[in-house]
Amino acid sequence: MSSPSSSTSSSFRQQSPSSCNELPYVIEAFLAEKELKIIVKDSRFQDQLRSKGFGEKENSQYLLKPHEALYLIYTKRLVLKREINNLDFDSLVEVIFKHDKYILTKFLIYRDLRSRGYVAKEGFGFGVDFRVYERGDFDSKPAKYVVFGINEGINLEVGVFSQMIKDIRKMGKDAIIAVVERRGEIIYYKVSTMHFTEVKNL
Repeated sequence: MSSPSSSTSSSFRQQSPSSCNELPYVIEAFLAEKELKIIVKDSRFQDQLRSKGFGEKENSQYLLKPHEALYLIYTKRLVLKREINNLDFDSLVEVIFKHDKYILTKFLIYRDLRSRGYVAKEGFGFGVDFRVYERGDFDSKPAKYVVFGINEGINLEVGVFSQMIKDIRKMGKDAIIAVVERRGEIIYYKVSTMHFTEVKNL
């Protein structure tokens, strides 16, 4: 029988948040609300975003993920337009929440990771999860971590949790839990596997 164990991850915990070298210019994007697409049309903006690990090209469009757009609005690096007006942070949250009730959890974790200098991309479908690249490795090496988030006080079944850890480890990546406290602070735990043997004659 095996069960995941955890310890505070030194690679995340011991690094104090610092301002990473973000975009030098304000980006413009457009919201297609029905499809929840955040589209960057200007190729100059696309190049800036790509170099910093924001957004991806999908078919013929360059798109930002909702949590990326929220972060860029929060850091005053994005003007998001729609047909009748521009959207501020709160307005965009309202739009996204109709599609994704975990958006604020994603935003808080994403913001914290970016503030520590990490590039984080959308994960592998474990819920609120991100592929996270070691500093300086983006575009040159695969993601080192899979960070998945839970809110403080939320129950998670041991069997589900254990399977997630196994799947992440099969990918050759370190599993990190990001616990979002009620005050919005993030605590990271690196997860490993602990093995138990059967105890007889109790």
